[in-house]
Parts: sequence; C-alpha cells; structure tokens
Amino acid sequence: MDSTKADRRVKLGISGAGVGRVGRAGPVGPVEPAVTAAAAAPVANARVATAPVVAARLRRRPRTLALELVEAIGSQLRDGLIAQGARLPTEAQIMAEYGVSRTVVREALSKLSASGLVQTRHGIGSFAVGLGEGMAPALLQFAPEQIATLHDVVAVLELRIGIETEAAALAAQRRSAQDLAEMRSALQAFDAANAQGRDAVAADFQFHLVVARATQNPHFAALLGALGTTIIPRARLDPGAAGAPPSEQRQDYLRRVNSEHESIADAIANQDAEAARAAMRTHLANSRERRRRAAAAAATAA
Repeated sequence: MDSTKADRRVKLGISGAGVGRVGRAGPVGPVEPAVTAAAAAPVANARVATAPVVAARLRRRPRTLALELVEAIGSQLRDGLIAQGARLPTEAQIMAEYGVSRTVVREALSKLSASGLVQTRHGIGSFAVGLGEGMAPALLQFAPEQIATLHDVVAVLELRIGIETEAAALAAQRRSAQDLAEMRSALQAFDAANAQGRDAVAADFQFHLVVARATQNPHFAALLGALGTTIIPRARLDPGAAGAPPSEQRQDYLRRVNSEHESIADAIANQDAEAARAAMRTHLANSRERRRRAAAAAATAA
C-alpha cells in the first residue's frame, strides 16, 4: 500500500481489515470523486463497514437488520465518508460484507432512497445523493438573518436525538393498541395535510407526541408538550409555507419525512426496540444534518 492510500485509511479510522458495527457510524474505505451527470463510467464502489459478529446479527429480525443497515450507511453519508455521487457496493457485496439477506439489503436501500439519501439507477446501481440534493435544496436555503434560528433548530434536534431515540425504544416495549391507533391516525393526518397543500406541522408534532406517550412514562410526553410544535424545524424556519401554494418539491419532501415516520411506527408496532431506536435516530439525524449544512451555506453567503 502506498503512503497516500495508507494516509487515507488512517483518516477514515481503518487499520488493516478494520470493521464497524451495524447501526453505528462505521468506517469506510477510500471513496472515488463524485459522479457527474455526463460521466459514462461508473464510480468505484464506496466500501461499507463490516459487522464483526455475524451469528448475533442473524438472530435479529430482518426489519431490525434493515434499519440498522440504514443507520450505518446513512451515518456514513451524513458524515461525508461516502462522497456525494459515489456508487454504493452492489447488493451482493453488501450481503457479503454484512452477512445479511438480499431482502434486508433491498429494504435498506429502499428506505435510504425514500429518505433522499440514495438514488437507484436501474441497471447501474445505487449512488449517494447529497442531503440537500435529495431533499429539495430550494426548500433548505435561508437568509443570513435566519442563521441564529438555524443554529438553535440544530441544537434542539440534537436534544431530540438524545431523548426521542430512547423514547422510541421504550414505546416499542410498552405501547398499547390505542397508542398504535393514534400513531396511524397521525400518519394519515400528515398525508392528508400534505395532499391538501398544508405544512403538516400539527400532524408531525402529534406523531412524535404519541410516541412519547407510548413510553408510558409521563415525563417524555411532558417534555415534548412543553417544547410544543417549535420542535418541528419548518415551523420556525418556514412559517409562511402554510399559506403558500403547494409545490411538487415540497410535497415530495414531506412524503419522504412521513415515510421515515412510518418506519418508526412499524418498528414500534413490531415491538422491536432496536429497530425503533435506529429508525428514530435516522429520522432526526437526517433532519439535523440537512439544517446544519443549510446553516453553513447561509453563513458563507452572509
């Protein structure tokens, strides 16, 4: 290995055949430059971290594995360890790296695509998409005077990651049939609001509040209730959107947000605590990183 390659491996935290754990931000190998629209040749695959204990993983449910794989790859995308435009490993390569089935890999890639982090090109492969690119960048551009608000929104999202990921896990263990019915009702209300061109902030907040209540620990719900709808980023950053005509970009963005909600609800319904934790973390971390990058872009423009 030449010194340049060795340096790149050290920066990515890899020594020898370094491995990571599914569900955490694992290391990746060297990533080729981003693919341009005109590029004809595929970019060399970005390596995804390998989990160390296959046997333990195989005892888990397929849905848990898929969500942990989403979290692992998603973390690498958010951290920039997989470059925008880089091609992900093939399904067969991911199966071999993680010791999971093709069904698990396809479900994970489908969820990453629904979240706007990955784009699948039939017959070619799956490619990393920049967070802003995949989630309607025009919706995430802010004026310099909004920088302080952006930073505070990111700070609140960090708080929510610490609280709501554990709340989701507890909800999976303790939820009642009534809790599940209320979650589904909130998801339906979100879809209905989006279809009618509304911002769906109320339904968004209601979903997260129901998850908090499903923990059967009143302090989780009390905390979210005290924070109110301002925990929803677009309630503070784009308050005028409620009265604006719906755009295709915005409706697509909101559909992707609710798809992430559905992954959380499914894991809770299946009483899969680890999957619920991973799905909630992915949802909130995606939102945090989009706003963090938007804040950086706004600061540069100021």
